[in-house]
Amino acid sequence: MAENKVVTRFAPSPTGHFHVGGIRSALFNFLFARQNKGTYILRSEDTDKERSKREYEDEFLELFDWLNLKYDMFFRQSDRLEIHQKYIKKMMDEGFAYLSKETPTEEGQREEVIRFKNPNKKITFKDLVLEEITVDTTDLGDFIIARDINEPLYHLTVVIDDFEMGVTHVIRGQEHAPNTARQILIQEAIGAPRPIYAHLPLILNKERAKLSKRDESVLPAIEYKKLGYLPDALLNFMALNGWNPGGEQEIFNLPELVEKFDISKVQKGGGIFNPEKLDWLNKEHIKLLPKEEIEKNILEWLPENMQNEIGKKMVPVILERINKWGDVKEMAERGELDLYFHPPQFSKEKLIFKNVPAEKIKENLKLAISELEKLDEKNFTVENIKDTLMKIADKLESRGELLHPVRFALSGKDQSPDPFTIASIIGKNETLSRLQKAI
Repeated sequence: MAENKVVTRFAPSPTGHFHVGGIRSALFNFLFARQNKGTYILRSEDTDKERSKREYEDEFLELFDWLNLKYDMFFRQSDRLEIHQKYIKKMMDEGFAYLSKETPTEEGQREEVIRFKNPNKKITFKDLVLEEITVDTTDLGDFIIARDINEPLYHLTVVIDDFEMGVTHVIRGQEHAPNTARQILIQEAIGAPRPIYAHLPLILNKERAKLSKRDESVLPAIEYKKLGYLPDALLNFMALNGWNPGGEQEIFNLPELVEKFDISKVQKGGGIFNPEKLDWLNKEHIKLLPKEEIEKNILEWLPENMQNEIGKKMVPVILERINKWGDVKEMAERGELDLYFHPPQFSKEKLIFKNVPAEKIKENLKLAISELEKLDEKNFTVENIKDTLMKIADKLESRGELLHPVRFALSGKDQSPDPFTIASIIGKNETLSRLQKAI
């Protein structure tokens, strides 16, 4: 690596579904590297042979591709065993590690492991977020760094790989801060320079407890793609969790985050994972998309039988009521869009407005049909329909005498979009047919 060049890495473990909180660590490493014209490395830490699965690795690779967090290099830790073995032998030869005879107390425990010979001293390191931290390593004892020569453990492999890859900045969650002293001891033993540390604040749930995989409000990260969130919105949301850029701006795309990110403005205190804020941000990002892209996505999330001209006309109505693309599918599944495709069924009492006699309601509906018939199909727009019906309604004692029965005749629902919008979507012939049925 070039001297003084910034190198960051994100190193997830493929031992389960990737947690959404990990997106923030990946993002901050990516942003810091891009900002400094440096290198961003993705490393799969798959040394846990029993729990690591390629399907979990494939999952986070798909996720980062979708998020557009492009890495410059990718490594798989299990491919680097010979390198790790070389360092284990060197540390044992130089007295920094030793083969320890163990007395197993539980089934499955080993009779021999490789331990690090702790010099029992105080370690002080500077942190870009937590400032200066001092740890007395005596409390750590001679900790295990490998089960045997073929099974190095996390604390050892992470230090070796960071050294070999020239990592200059270790940006990770605060839960990793207690590991730092062990890793600095190993760095000193193998002659590795100390990287600059930045431990990010915890991500908290609404009860202000540390966010975990068991929180019902949180899903595995890949699920947010499946639910129809936009990648920029999810990155925007995670960036603002524990980082405040200052100023009024809240909506950022990825290039803007690269430009604005400042690691000195990362907060010490934890940020709240608020799904409602994510939904709001996602809706704001949807609004920024070109109309053609909005229409394309809404149509794709509709059932096939709704992907037609009526579906296209529904787009503005649907857009008002969704926060993410997956909401489109849910609206269709709940039957909220059926009124545009099938004449509604309802009792005649629903057409009565307050105490207006049924005969008067009939007269008003006949007037509506008579005037709407004069509009050409091509001019059957929201504006023209509204203008036509309001001219009738304004002459009545109450506008509701006309607008209520028209809306109910068209929708059959207690709550629905306005009658002008419904009529423009279902078209002239279907509108007149439903009004005639109401009469």
